[in-house]
Amino acid sequence: MRAGRTRREPVDAYADPGTPDCRGGWWYLWWLICRQPGRAPAGAALSSVWMVLMAVAPYLLSRAVDDGLEGGDTAALVLWTAALFAVGALNAWVSVMRHRTMTRLRMDANFRTVKVVVRHAVRLGAALPRRIGAGEVVTIGVGDVQTIAMSLTMIGPGIGSVVVYVVVAGVLVSVSPLLAVVVLLGMPVIAVLVGPLMGRLQGVEGEYRERQGVLTARVGDLAGGLRVLNGLGGKSLFADAFRRDSRRLRDQGYRVGSVTSWMQALGMGLPTVFLAVVTWLAARLAAQGELTVGELVSVYGYVAVLVGPVAFLVDMGYHLSRGVVAARRVVRLLRLEPDPDTGTEDAPAGPAELYDPASGVRVVPGLLTALAGARPADTAAVIDRLGRYGATDATWGGVRLDSVGAARVRERILVADNEADLFAGSLRELVGGRGTPSPAKVDRALRAAAAEDIVRGLPDGLDSTVAAQGRSLSGGQRQRVRLVRALLADPEVLLAVEPTSALDAHTEAAIARRLREARAGRTTVVTSSSPLLLDHADRVLYLVDGKVAASGRHRVLLETEPGYRALVARDTEGAEDTEGTEETAGTEGAGTGSAEGADAEGAVR
Repeated sequence: MRAGRTRREPVDAYADPGTPDCRGGWWYLWWLICRQPGRAPAGAALSSVWMVLMAVAPYLLSRAVDDGLEGGDTAALVLWTAALFAVGALNAWVSVMRHRTMTRLRMDANFRTVKVVVRHAVRLGAALPRRIGAGEVVTIGVGDVQTIAMSLTMIGPGIGSVVVYVVVAGVLVSVSPLLAVVVLLGMPVIAVLVGPLMGRLQGVEGEYRERQGVLTARVGDLAGGLRVLNGLGGKSLFADAFRRDSRRLRDQGYRVGSVTSWMQALGMGLPTVFLAVVTWLAARLAAQGELTVGELVSVYGYVAVLVGPVAFLVDMGYHLSRGVVAARRVVRLLRLEPDPDTGTEDAPAGPAELYDPASGVRVVPGLLTALAGARPADTAAVIDRLGRYGATDATWGGVRLDSVGAARVRERILVADNEADLFAGSLRELVGGRGTPSPAKVDRALRAAAAEDIVRGLPDGLDSTVAAQGRSLSGGQRQRVRLVRALLADPEVLLAVEPTSALDAHTEAAIARRLREARAGRTTVVTSSSPLLLDHADRVLYLVDGKVAASGRHRVLLETEPGYRALVARDTEGAEDTEGTEETAGTEGAGTGSAEGADAEGAVR
């Protein structure tokens, strides 16, 4: 490191962003400014100096004209010209520093808002999808964060505009009190004309944001359920709904554009009219001999300089109006509270029975239990109650599950949803979760989930990049990756929802056999109606209308329960069809999805 230079500390992306002020949109913007106590005033000061120095140039030019040109003094002309050049060079440096400071202010506000939103989303956990739509969260992260950051960028130039406005008015007092009065009256006129438009803009912008969130959610639904919609023949129905929402958003966008166009027109037009009025008055005063030629030039220069600040003020009003609307959306999200955790009881010291009174399901520790029902929603609801997601009367070792702290429940009971999110990153990071499992554990989990072919088919194996939500993988591959992740977590109790529903029969049979081996001695619950998986369960609970109608081994239930036999037989027919067309193919290659994709789509049809 060179002498005389200090090393700039890097920004800590994981530092605590602070506690945001959620009293309203304006309060949130003020909190972002206060979180940068040195940068915000520095940006305002640099902006003020930058604009004041621009106003100094006309004064220097007038002195060069009056003292140098009209007076015939070459030395004075050179002196004032040199001063004009020096001020211009200094102002260029100030402009660079101003832009750099305001960029840092904007980026800090951007990343700080991202961090508080992400932190709160994590805090909400499973309650997030029930409290706010995915489209709204996406719109906040993509659009509102940028709008908030941009609104703060305009504050520095806005303050500088007010400062230079007052400075120029003060200078004009010494030139002509009449011109000074005209300049001072310009600001109230602008406020009267632009103020109502700012309020109008907040209203139409807020409604536009509401519709934008609805449309974003619609796009997400279409993208995520396109295969299902195609199989059910509902693609055109949802497409029509999307077109309808899109037209409404477009019409609202026109309303926003109408108000915006008026504000931008005033931002450009008012300074021009202002310049024309003051120039006309100054020319008349010069013709009457009350102003010198140099003073006339300086007055024109002063007013020409004010064109920029006036436009900045109008622009600041526009961006702040949009920023307040965006901040209100962020505050609305931050005000959401997670499900209350009133648990104070201790969890059972060791493996214990899980019992759901609503369905009559009893999960014996150390066994592989399967829940089979004609309606997957019924079995999934049981899993949610046993995993303490939402309201539940379930007990764990005789203790009400909701009386145990949520953190302690999550440490030992894992719910593996077959549609759980997959985040972008390497496959190794994706399945490793918060830990760093050893290669041996990863290999065992891959084998248990029959996922070795996925790793072999990817270009860099476990280090290959997987797109968000696993879009670079087939449906069955995504399901097996989720199962690998659940097995590597190695919970005391694993509750898996339809872990093999998108797989071909060959792969499903392998997983059924290996899952039992991998979870030997551990409590495991799976929901399924597949005979391949049910046949390997230690105990099968047959549910009718959400309640246990019978229990026992798979083969015993086949002989004694006609309803169970009909349920499994229906699934058997689908498995036989799959085996007839894909048995020779085995598991599909990575990224192709030929077997599993066809099986899943065929099931939908």
